[in-house]
Formats: sequence, C-alpha cells, structure tokens
Amino acid sequence: MANRTDPLARSVHGTNPQNLIEKIVRSKIYQTTYWKGECFGLTAETLVDKAMELDHTGGTHGGNRRPTPFLCLALKMLQIQPDKDIVVEFIKNEDYKYVRVLGAFYLRLTGTIADVYQYLEPLYNDYRKIRQKLNDGKFMLTHVDEFIDELLTKDYCCDTALPRIQKRWVLEASGTLEPRRSALEDDFEEEEEDKEEGEPMDVDEPNTREKEHHRGRSPAKERDRERERDRDRKHERHHRDRDHDRDRDYDRDHGRGRDRDRDRGRERDRERDRDRDRHRIRDDDYSRDRDRERDGRERERRDRDRGRHRSRSRSRDRRDRDREDGEHRRRRGRGSGSPRGPAEDDGPKEDPKKRKEKKEKKGGGNGPDPNDPEIIAMNKLRASMGMGPLK
Repeated sequence: MANRTDPLARSVHGTNPQNLIEKIVRSKIYQTTYWKGECFGLTAETLVDKAMELDHTGGTHGGNRRPTPFLCLALKMLQIQPDKDIVVEFIKNEDYKYVRVLGAFYLRLTGTIADVYQYLEPLYNDYRKIRQKLNDGKFMLTHVDEFIDELLTKDYCCDTALPRIQKRWVLEASGTLEPRRSALEDDFEEEEEDKEEGEPMDVDEPNTREKEHHRGRSPAKERDRERERDRDRKHERHHRDRDHDRDRDYDRDHGRGRDRDRDRGRERDRERDRDRDRHRIRDDDYSRDRDRERDGRERERRDRDRGRHRSRSRSRDRRDRDREDGEHRRRRGRGSGSPRGPAEDDGPKEDPKKRKEKKEKKGGGNGPDPNDPEIIAMNKLRASMGMGPLK
C-alpha cells in the first residue's frame, strides 16, 4: 500500500508517474531503510522538511547499487504528485540549493517542454557548489548550473532515463519559445549607453573621470563586467555549437536508423520469401511422398493379387497333374495283366536263386569242355601272355 501511486495522480507521458524511474532502481528504493522510515506518510508539505535535510545528489552507488536519499525523495514526489505551484516554489527557493535541484529534477521528469525551458534556464545563473555521489560511493564537487545543463542536454541523469525534449532552436523556429535573453544583456545595454554618452566628452579627460566617479564605476568593476560578458558569450556560443553538433549527430543517427529499418524490412521480406519457398518445397515433397506411398501400396496390392492368382493356378495345375498321373497309373495297372489264366497267376512263385541254378544247368551242356586239348593249349598260350584262362 505504501508503494502505490496516489489515486488522484494523473498519468505522465502516458504512463504511471512512478514508472519514470526504472523498475530495478524502483525496487531497490522500496527496499531501503530511508524509504521505509523517512519517506513513509510524507505529504507535499512535510516533504519540504526532508528536502531541506539533503546534503548531496546522485543516483545509485556501491556494489549492490544502493539509491541515494535524493533519488528516494524524487520517487516520493512522483508518487504523491504535488501541485505545479509547489514545484515552482522548490525551483525558486534560493536558500536551500538541494531543494532547488530536487524541484528541477522532478520538473524535468514530469513537466512540458515549454515549462522545462522556462523554469530551468534561469538556473544557469546559479553558480553555487553542490556535492554529487558517484557510482563508486565517492563524492564529486559540481555546481548547480552544471547539473541544470546536464538535465537539459543529456538523456540520462542520476541513473534515470530522462524524457526526450526538442531542441531550443526548433521551438524558437516554431514560435513555441521566445529567443533566450541573457541575464547580462541589461549590463550590455547600459554599457552601450555609457559609451554613447561618453564619446563627446573624450577631449576633457578629467570631466570623464568625474562622470565615471559620479556614477560610482571603477576600472576594476568595468574589467569584471567585461570578463563576465566574455564568459557569458563563450557559454552561449558553447551551448549553441553543442546543440548544433547534437542535432547533426541526431540527424545522422536518425538517417542510419532509417537505413537500418529499411535493410531490416528488406531482410524480413527475403526471410518471408525463403519461408514461403521452404513451405512450398515441403508441401511438394509431402505430396510427392504421399503419391509414392500410394503407388507403392497399389503395387503391393497388385503383387499380392498376382501372387494369389499364380498360387491358385499352380494348385490347379498340381491337381490336374495328380489326376492325370492317377489315371495313367490305373491304365498301366489295367494293361499290364498276365495273358495266362488265373490259375497260373494265382500259383506259387519260384525263388530267383533256384531259377538261376536251373538256367545254369540248362546251359551247362553247351559250354566248352575244359579237358579238350585245344582248350588246354589255348589257356597255356593265354597264360604266357598274362591273360586269364577261357571259361
């Protein structure tokens, strides 16, 4: 509840005022003891007392990036959102320089462009010294006008991103702001009038000295005024040159950013075309694979059907052959019957050995006689030749 923005607070730059402080820095502020103990329950009236106790400015410091009380009070002002009149009184306060710096920092975050230039540019004439805590925890001596110049010319201050504002010469060209009037311009006009009045009296040198003495001006004061005018001229020339250089750098960076965006758009179009071609090729491959799978399934179906027909024809041929063989065997068995009578067929069969002995006995009378002299002589001759005897 203590970290919520005031319900009556208006949005700044289209967002919650506390969001102008980065989230990491904001969470670190919520965890500090200064926020919990000193900033709890502060209002626009009681916040002035805490601002008067400040003794330095800065963002975060140390290894764990602890926020300074200056940044804690700035976040508290964003949370309660005081009236513009109170902030203007902060800026116009000449007794407490840190109150003035705190009001300028808050106005730079939440104010309009015209208000920023209107209320912060007069602070260029404040040359009082202030302390600023650096990131390593050490203190650095600076001035109020340098802090104001950092708010108006840079994009980052006290570890906080500042809202972008237009350049002064752009606002002058558009008529939003009037040309800047230096605080020493009145002295310049008085000096010019003194010179014009003193020109006719150059002959009478004593009268001129009396006149200068009557006006209460001494040569030392004149030299101091000349020195201040020269410093102011250099300061204005330095700011003008820096603004022009920054605008030129911004235009160059803007042109580079435009070219980078154009190149990024072209690369995005090329990537989109490549993705489209890749999807088209993938779809073609998918359709080709699907057709190939369909053709393969049809081929397998045809092969299965052909195999079934072939197996059926083979089984049919085998049955036909078996049938023909059976008929052939039956015909052979029927045609190989003996012509003799059934009495002879049914008689007992002879043993093959006995049949062979009968054949040898029958043919024994027709063979050669081993006791024949011619046979004996022939066997001797065959024996002398290494041949076997005649049977």
